[in-house]
Amino acid sequence: MDYINRLDNFDGPAVGEVAIEAQLYEEAFAIFKKFNLNVQAVNVLLDSIQSIDRAVEFAFRVEEDTVWSQVAKAQLREGLVSEAIESFIRADDATQFLEVIRAAEDANAYHDLLKYLLMVRQKTKEPKVDSELIFAYAKIDRLNDIEEFILMPNVANLQNVGDRLYDEALYEAARIIFQFIANWAKLASTLVKLKQFQSAVDAARKANSAKTWKEVCFACVDAEEFRLAQICGLNIIIQVDDLEEVSEYYQNRGYFNELISLMESGLGLERAHMGIFTELGVLYARYRPEKLMEHTKLFSTRLNIPKLIRACDEQQHWKELTYLYIQYDEFDNAATTIMNHSPEAWDHMQFKDVAVKVANVELYYKAVHFYLQEHPDLINDLLNVLALRVDHTRVVDIMRKAGHLLLVKPYMIAVQSNNVSAVNEALNQIYVEEEDYERLRESIDLHDNFDQIGLAQKIEKHELLEMRRVAAYIYKKAGRWKQSIALSKKDNLYKDAMETASQSGDREIAEELLIYFIEQGKKECFASCIFVSYDLIRPDVALELAWMNNMVDFAFPYLLQFIREYTGKVDELVKDKIEAQKEIKAKEQEEKDVISQQNMYAQLLPLALPAPPMPGMGGPTMGGGFAPPPPMGVMGMPPMAPFGMPPMGSY
Repeated sequence: MDYINRLDNFDGPAVGEVAIEAQLYEEAFAIFKKFNLNVQAVNVLLDSIQSIDRAVEFAFRVEEDTVWSQVAKAQLREGLVSEAIESFIRADDATQFLEVIRAAEDANAYHDLLKYLLMVRQKTKEPKVDSELIFAYAKIDRLNDIEEFILMPNVANLQNVGDRLYDEALYEAARIIFQFIANWAKLASTLVKLKQFQSAVDAARKANSAKTWKEVCFACVDAEEFRLAQICGLNIIIQVDDLEEVSEYYQNRGYFNELISLMESGLGLERAHMGIFTELGVLYARYRPEKLMEHTKLFSTRLNIPKLIRACDEQQHWKELTYLYIQYDEFDNAATTIMNHSPEAWDHMQFKDVAVKVANVELYYKAVHFYLQEHPDLINDLLNVLALRVDHTRVVDIMRKAGHLLLVKPYMIAVQSNNVSAVNEALNQIYVEEEDYERLRESIDLHDNFDQIGLAQKIEKHELLEMRRVAAYIYKKAGRWKQSIALSKKDNLYKDAMETASQSGDREIAEELLIYFIEQGKKECFASCIFVSYDLIRPDVALELAWMNNMVDFAFPYLLQFIREYTGKVDELVKDKIEAQKEIKAKEQEEKDVISQQNMYAQLLPLALPAPPMPGMGGPTMGGGFAPPPPMGVMGMPPMAPFGMPPMGSY
């Protein structure tokens, strides 16, 4: 060190390097300092002696930019960000701005960084610098400076800066940036963060993006700003894909009434679609069931019916579910729902309309069971509607098994014209039980498809006379004459017996009945019987029986009638014969008149040429003689046949 201080004439840089290699750092520093090699000197302090304080002191002494720059770099490496930035400013060194920015951000030294960036900006036009400058302003809350800065010429990437400010939750600064660059979507998001919901809605309107609308809407919902949320929501629900998301967001937070109000407002939109009407129906099903039916009826053509059907089924709104099934032409499901969820879903008039349209035939009979159990007073009305579709035999069997056959008597009367055996037998059974013999006889007359003999056997011993009479009538219709007559005789119904015998056409039966009356001493009946069976009973038998049983007086009217009948017949025969003779004479006279007329016409015709001579007809004969001439007619001419024919005898 003594030599260094005393000697001047030596190669300072070379000796300084030798001193560093020999680790004589103080001597090296003294040599560089003596020869004014300030950069090398400060490097020895920083690198070898590692004393930043002495380096700073040395920099203050020499006041050289390069020295300050070296000090600043060393300070930056040591994490002395503020001191490093101050040193860079003293050095007027802008080359290390990237490292300085990075270090300042890590150390949150934005006040110092701001001074450095202002210095750097004077030397270079880098987007990074301007961008970091704005960010630094935001970090130290100098918003007015940001507004002034962006109004001046700059090369900052404002979009990136705005995004970065937003990510760093520097929303006021981000608002300034996004508003300046007219990025309405990000501005709306920023305003939402700032709780400036009205301004956020205005920004969203300018952005007109579904994503932005949803963000603002959901933020307003969370803040319970439902009026603003509805404004946003109306711009979202017109998109089918976003409607469900909005609905779920409201519902998950329990804002059912507000959501319903939003959907009701959406019905009046020009771009209202099926999804809005359907979603409102689903909401009514869940939260306002009293409005569901009215909504369904008003907008049935604009609903997604399957979706609403699922909602009504889930919420157990059976009446509305039935109506939707009908509108969707699912009549089988509608009928099943009504029957499974009566009385809530049941309406008689509606069920009748549905019942006639179902495709599954089994539902008809299920409906019969349902009405039998729930509404027996209306079962005939239902059956009359289904009369053309149901199997009457099966319906009768159902009612018979249930023990309520009498309940459907009006229905059976209405369909008896089909002449179904089961219906006929059921009605006949009812008439027998009710002893309504008039209806029973009418049924038997009009509808013959039933077990006639079985019914007759059932009622032939009935305590009511008219019923036994009906049994005799059935036997008569079935051709069992003897059984019918025997039953009528047993009940002293002689008129019926006579009529049956007459209708039988059997002479033996009629004469047996006649003998029965004689045996019973029924003289009047004897007289009536021979008249009723007039065509069957032989006259000689009738007269013989009357004479032998002293009943000639009662048979005398019959005898008179018989004589009168036969007299009439003889008269008719005589008359017929006379008329036949008259016809023969008239015919003969007519033939004579025809011949006379023919002769008259023949006389009026012109003369005919003589016929050529023929053997035996006049002229020379084969024997050489002459035949006699033909007879001459009027005026000496041969007679002519009528209408120009050759005269008779000319051949």
